[in-house]
Amino acid sequence: MYTIDFKKPIHVHFIGIGGISMSGLAEILLEEHFTISGSDMNESDMTKKLSSLGANVMIGQKASNITDDIDLVVYTAAIHEDNPELKAVREHQIPALTRAQLLGQMMDNYKYPIAVSGTHGKTTTTSMLSHILLAADMDPTISVGGILDAIGGNIRVGKSNILVTEACEYTNSYHSFNPAISIILNVEEDHLDFFSGIEEIRESFHTFAKKLPKEGLLVLNGDMDCADQIKQGVEASIVTFGIHNKNATYYATNIAYDEQGNGSYDLMENGTITDHIHLHVNGIHNIMNSLSAIAVAKYLDISTEDIQKGLLAFTGTKRRFEYKGKVNGFTIIDDYAHHPTEITATLTAAQKYPHNELWCVFQPHTYSRTIAFLDDFAEALSLSDHVILTDIYAAREKDLGQVHSKDIVERMKQYDVDVHYISAFSDIEKFLLETCKNGDLLITMGAGNVVDIGENLLK
Repeated sequence: MYTIDFKKPIHVHFIGIGGISMSGLAEILLEEHFTISGSDMNESDMTKKLSSLGANVMIGQKASNITDDIDLVVYTAAIHEDNPELKAVREHQIPALTRAQLLGQMMDNYKYPIAVSGTHGKTTTTSMLSHILLAADMDPTISVGGILDAIGGNIRVGKSNILVTEACEYTNSYHSFNPAISIILNVEEDHLDFFSGIEEIRESFHTFAKKLPKEGLLVLNGDMDCADQIKQGVEASIVTFGIHNKNATYYATNIAYDEQGNGSYDLMENGTITDHIHLHVNGIHNIMNSLSAIAVAKYLDISTEDIQKGLLAFTGTKRRFEYKGKVNGFTIIDDYAHHPTEITATLTAAQKYPHNELWCVFQPHTYSRTIAFLDDFAEALSLSDHVILTDIYAAREKDLGQVHSKDIVERMKQYDVDVHYISAFSDIEKFLLETCKNGDLLITMGAGNVVDIGENLLK
């Protein structure tokens, strides 16, 4: 595998440079005076920003984009071998790394590379921890899978020895990482187009945990059934967090919510209450996320004052229970939830938010995930009073005719919920404007383009 000497800038070309992680890596290398080029299928705010910083960004992917002066090519798991640029790279025998391999090598430049993993909550927890590090003036480098207002985007290049980034299990890409500190938030079934099932997923996280060096730290969800399995063979120090396991190193007790649904709790460390924590985000899932961020902060000797300051400053990231506005007296929230557990967490948090009736417009994400969790989606969505299903967002997959959003609608008939399937976004918007009442709460939900519905309603 090609090894980068970060002290000797070279020309790096990114295939798919507009992706939220790829754009961040490109920006870090630009800061290190590398020559950066890249391509993407569509122009976006990310590509425009990179161009303004000096990158040569090409819209459209073709073999002619691969020029003789390129020293290294970086691509993601979404780029297949039949991609014209990747084919040209292979033909010209230009060194190539995956996005994860590049990030893994970058980690070696930091004393404290921190990787935030888990089926759910990676972006939120990375953002929470980033706020704490910023409050403590730690000057971290941050790479987050969402837009964080505190850093004006998805990337921040710091000057310290701390890097914090997300670590995704899909295609086992995080096995290329070399963290000193790893968080495992939760382990559940997902990405079943790659994994055979939960046992393979658990083993994947176990392998990730074992990559930590002896002097490293594993921050592990102690409420999980598989926590002991993941601990096996880990040489690093281990701390746990939880809301059910009272033996966890960091445990939340006396949990309460204010009138906006924001959480607070007493923090127990090794069985003793040490602090009272306030959050400016909703839901029990965010209490869990905050516990993991606190565990890392304590390891880095950050004061309780700075921890609380950072957590209070965090009010969420884009597309994570994001307030969009009001129209005709009803409130619109947008959320990235696309897994049954995430939907349950979001809708449970929404129930604590002031509202009359709760509406959810859900766009299923990928056919493989939809068919794997049909019953679970139906049960999770039943927490709403009214549900509208859009067509499935294909993402990287092809429609083989095996599953349809109407299958979720059928399974929801056992619940006392008003449910509809509406294909066209324009028809959904018309229906909502005619039906939602003053004081109602509408959540647009999914990892695709369902956010457009709320934004169109507010125009």
